[in-house]
Amino acid sequence: MSRSPSSPLDHAYAASEAITRDQARNFYYGIRLLPPGKRAALSAVYALARRIDDIGDGDAGGDPSTAGKLAALEQVRDSVRHAREADPDPHDPVLVAVTDAARHYPIPLGAFDELVDGVEADVRMDDEPGASAPYATFDDMAGYCRQVAGSVGRLCLGIFGSRPDPQAPAFADALGIALQQTNILRDIREDLQNGRIYLPTGELARFGVDLRLDEHGNLTDPDGALAELVRFAAERARGWYADGLRLVPLLDRRSAACATAMAGIYRQLLEDIAADPPSVYHQRRSLSGRQKIGVAVRALAGRAPGGVRA
Repeated sequence: MSRSPSSPLDHAYAASEAITRDQARNFYYGIRLLPPGKRAALSAVYALARRIDDIGDGDAGGDPSTAGKLAALEQVRDSVRHAREADPDPHDPVLVAVTDAARHYPIPLGAFDELVDGVEADVRMDDEPGASAPYATFDDMAGYCRQVAGSVGRLCLGIFGSRPDPQAPAFADALGIALQQTNILRDIREDLQNGRIYLPTGELARFGVDLRLDEHGNLTDPDGALAELVRFAAERARGWYADGLRLVPLLDRRSAACATAMAGIYRQLLEDIAADPPSVYHQRRSLSGRQKIGVAVRALAGRAPGGVRA
């Protein structure tokens, strides 16, 4: 991926890497372990995925109404179509970088359409009066996770490359779904404040959980039922991590380190939440910078989450 100094592509990739460095608070610890070409390509992919997420969350500027968000998402869908046709908007550095990256790596750009589908589901959830729980079963929730996170796993795989294995895309998909399950458990309170519920209604009923906020905006759990559900969901997510991490031996060393670092940060976060479910009732849990660096160092040494040699 050689470019002349100060070329438009240099500026496009620099803009994407700046977004990634600033916004990818967890992923950047893994992305920085890649060699320069793959790091630039994955930064471009991340920057576009972030744009889609920001539209759904109302953080991208523009019209914050449901109609405005849906229109903006449709514009992104159209821009991805142009990228697939190698005809990006020359004034959009992120799309320029993504299009160039797809020339050098087999990136499945159609996965961005799946991500848009998932974020559109979020936006339509916001349009419902009060908190809405659209996922009746775990399979329903997993389908959403596949759209918004499995898609990103498959985009990453296009850049990582792997030894021939027909299961590689499924492993990448599973790893993304595992990460999204962790996000859902971390963000129960924040999502409820925004009128969103992702936990399956069937499981909420089974555990006797009525998701509510107290007068301080914190989750209530008078009988510990929510904590029990969180521990149950965390145990299930561990299985998805185990499946997803089967991808790691198929990758080259630097790509394996990147995937292991990304997974390791979220897996450690999952373990912290499982050990203390009430900790997410009043705050958004995260690892410290030192903890993330430690995970990245272990990943570069070839040690997968849980102490398994990658």
